[in-house]
Amino acid sequence: MACVGYSVGTPLGVREIRFPRASVEARAHVLGTNTLASVVGCGRWSPLSTFHVRNSPIAPCRSFRAKASKAFHEDFEQSAPASSVSGDATKERVTVLVIGGGGREHALCYALQRSPSCDAVFCAPGNAGIASSGDATCISDLNISNSSAVISFCRERGIGLVVIGPEVPLVSGLANDLVKVGIPTFGPSAEAAALEGSKDFMKRLCDKYGIPTAKYRTFTDPSQAKQYITEQGTPIVVKADGLAAGKGVIVATTLDEAYEAVDSMLIKGSFGSAGSQVIIEEFLEGEEASFFALVDGENALPLESAQDHKRVGDGDTGPNTGGMGAYSPAPVLTEELKSLVMESIILPTVKGMAAEGCKFVGVLYAGLMIEKKSGLPKLIEYNVRFGDPECQVLMIRFESDLAQVLLAACRGQLGTVSLKWDPGFAMVVVMASRGYPGSYEKGTLIRNLDEADQVASSVKIFHAGTALDSEGNFVAAGGRVLGITAKGKDLEEAQVRAYQAVEVIDWPGGFYRRDIGWRALPHRHYVGS
Repeated sequence: MACVGYSVGTPLGVREIRFPRASVEARAHVLGTNTLASVVGCGRWSPLSTFHVRNSPIAPCRSFRAKASKAFHEDFEQSAPASSVSGDATKERVTVLVIGGGGREHALCYALQRSPSCDAVFCAPGNAGIASSGDATCISDLNISNSSAVISFCRERGIGLVVIGPEVPLVSGLANDLVKVGIPTFGPSAEAAALEGSKDFMKRLCDKYGIPTAKYRTFTDPSQAKQYITEQGTPIVVKADGLAAGKGVIVATTLDEAYEAVDSMLIKGSFGSAGSQVIIEEFLEGEEASFFALVDGENALPLESAQDHKRVGDGDTGPNTGGMGAYSPAPVLTEELKSLVMESIILPTVKGMAAEGCKFVGVLYAGLMIEKKSGLPKLIEYNVRFGDPECQVLMIRFESDLAQVLLAACRGQLGTVSLKWDPGFAMVVVMASRGYPGSYEKGTLIRNLDEADQVASSVKIFHAGTALDSEGNFVAAGGRVLGITAKGKDLEEAQVRAYQAVEVIDWPGGFYRRDIGWRALPHRHYVGS
């Protein structure tokens, strides 16, 4: 925050700046005009008597925000001591901007709006459901691909924390630009976001730092890729290297399917530049699970576990999607396995990224396979943001002050944080437009959402892709449209409540899986059928 006059990658020498307790303008005069902008843009703050910056030269993609931000905050007024996640009245107040407009962002807005220290939540662009829920004020006309526009908005509204939801703004460098001008931002730099933006980058990091993952090869030549597939046999996995909205993974059970996937990506360009190189990966048999950890560049704090359902159809059939449902916690991730994941996958990644000069600040989402033959976890892929729909079940169970937790991550202070969770279970059932993940019709009418929301106090409907028609009715505006989420004392109760709410909704243009949770509840397949 205090290093605002410098750009990421500029070598910083040892310097010490002292100034009396004075006005913002006086300090800005000492530190430079960019600092004034950062102070105004960061919302409320406490005056400093002494400010220190001590940093050695940093590599081009190394973030200096944690140490700088910590230094900026370490000398508060005696009457207003530094905030802590476990504190009460001592917490600083903050106004938050959430970037994005899907179900994940709605869940984040919901949790932030419940944060005791959060004064207000804005969401850009948001969606009609987020706006109508009261969980955030949506800024639909803010161009989130324009960093200057986002920075201006933050300064005008006194935003003290930006939370970037989707992967595209992260890979595009929005976090870099915000941090550069001193706006606390939860989300990795573009360089660190390569963990998701390039599967080849992630795989090479795994190789270098001994992180367990599936055997693989990377190809740009289709004939060489097909030759490797022939040698390895099927089943085999073909992945587009770049971002493909959760659709760039083909699990091929025959050679022809694998060849077709290669041709689709490398010859036909089905995924554009994201498929300009492909990763051919061994097929791992076992049970998938999602593991999340907050990271501040040095420390990692595990979140509760969750399990996603990627395939579009009941019984895990059909093509992969962005996610058709999830539940938390995931029984497959025992305490022993969680410790092993932290030790063998998460912490080596955090340390490896720091060693590569790309400190990671944000949430690491590890897609895992718990191998059937060994019972051990292997990394399938990394996402560099909260999963969707896993975020929905995590946030409905989250009971700590999310705003303060994420600020602690931005400041390199996660080592002092402990988290509180609802001890029960949660489940989300995704309702999607018919035809998804292929072509689908937009504008279909959705009725009875209010009635569904009142099925039980533990039910929460998160909007992922809704809009309002000319008469003020909700209509579908995307592929995955609603996340019907519910809590329960156990998974069975959460499942019953979620599906009860689903069945109240009148949406002929939508569909949903009827077996979310089937792995953990093997005797309760096809609920509602």
